Amino acid sequence: MVFLLEKHSMTTKAQYAKSLKKPKYKTRIVRRCWRCGRKKGYLRDFDLCRICFRELASRGEIPGIRKASW
Repeated sequence: MVFLLEKHSMTTKAQYAKSLKKPKYKTRIVRRCWRCGRKKGYLRDFDLCRICFRELASRGEIPGIRKASW
């Protein structure tokens, strides 16, 4: 099991490990951000939470994503 949580982690290692286990029912799946472990505000397409997505997108580290201006 590899933990990729950064220093500004919002979850403990135990919570993250528990979310990796296969649940008894498929509706209990907990998807977590791979950077910080946050489970709320998760974007499936990028496997990130909204906060980490915004940080990476503003730095230009997500290919094909740029801030809208009109």
